[in-house]
Amino acid sequence: MARSVGGVICFIGIGSNLDEPVKCCSAAINYIKIIVGTDVLSRSSFYRTEPVGFLNQRWFINAVIEIRTSLPAQELLLELQSIEKRMGRRKYIKWGPRIIDLDILLYGQEIILTDSLCIPHAELHKRRFALEPLYEIAPYANHPAFGVSIASLMERLSEHSKVERIEAEKLVM
Repeated sequence: MARSVGGVICFIGIGSNLDEPVKCCSAAINYIKIIVGTDVLSRSSFYRTEPVGFLNQRWFINAVIEIRTSLPAQELLLELQSIEKRMGRRKYIKWGPRIIDLDILLYGQEIILTDSLCIPHAELHKRRFALEPLYEIAPYANHPAFGVSIASLMERLSEHSKVERIEAEKLVM
């Protein structure tokens, strides 16, 4: 049952390519659902995505969720990092394999740049694996740094990594 929460609409990118990635992404969503002051409003399909950056690894499962949160961006980041840690996330290789990755893609229309936080996500406009699921649930969302919609970013995207929507009946839960 959804709690009534005021606050900011945010989009969170979710990814995994270790163990059972669909289960890991689903578990992360369930953890996000219990963050105090936060409601999950919608979820994209799951996507099977080709690795970017560090190519010698398994393909990822990615999704995006839309949330409403009363938490300031820095506190939301800490909650997401806590979930990653609880799920066993270890950082070994930049863009390398991971049990779970949770990124704040957009936090309302705010632009935030600190030592620990960059919103909108610095690579969002370049990454098909993030834009594709975001486009599915919020093509109208505006990228505050560029002043264009997610749909417009998709039209302009030059990165061509493979991103495949997973049919619901093919998901192993």
